[in-house]
Amino acid sequence: MIPDDIEWRVSAGLTPYQEALAEMEARAAAVAAGEARELVWLLEHPPVYTAGTSAAAEDLLDPRFPVIQTGRGGKYTYHGPGQRVGYLILDLGRRGRDVRCFVHALEDWLIGALGRIDIPAFRVEGRVGIWTREGGTEAKIGAIGVRVKRWVTLHGFSVNLAPDLADFGGIVPCGLGEFPVTSAALLGKSADFATFDEALALGWRAFAESLSCARKIEA
Repeated sequence: MIPDDIEWRVSAGLTPYQEALAEMEARAAAVAAGEARELVWLLEHPPVYTAGTSAAAEDLLDPRFPVIQTGRGGKYTYHGPGQRVGYLILDLGRRGRDVRCFVHALEDWLIGALGRIDIPAFRVEGRVGIWTREGGTEAKIGAIGVRVKRWVTLHGFSVNLAPDLADFGGIVPCGLGEFPVTSAALLGKSADFATFDEALALGWRAFAESLSCARKIEA
């Protein structure tokens, strides 16, 4: 399912966020220089709040965990045990150079993977992330935050499989305090990491093909 020119890495245990950030930066530089393969990295972090480039101070309510500034887009988000995080180090220089297409394709990929574990998910115009319904209410189950440097992507997504949702209480997630955060576990779906990772792998080809069809623009 995954071609040989892509490294598909799954890290066991908890990877400290700052270690992952340093690894991402180094790998992205190597990919931009043509010295390394592209990378899809699936991992899990200890509890941490991360701030994107548009994070607002008033959205940090209770910094009970470390707060780390990042170069990705977006506001505050939470990462922690029970959440599948995916980092994508992909060369858009050979995949269309269309950031909007990349984000749209990423949304579709996650929506498809959630559908494979029986969670109907969708995007909402004007709102960041991946959404589903918890009862009759729209609730956020996945976050997206990316950065593009020399046409190589960094950061990526997080999907709530079975995190402690109370840990989101220290921030206004993505600045959208009027909507709840949910998880596969809260929705009654018993999806472990291996099952969700397989769902992602099954959708990889369609995701990659949607990038290759992107409108090409000049750097």
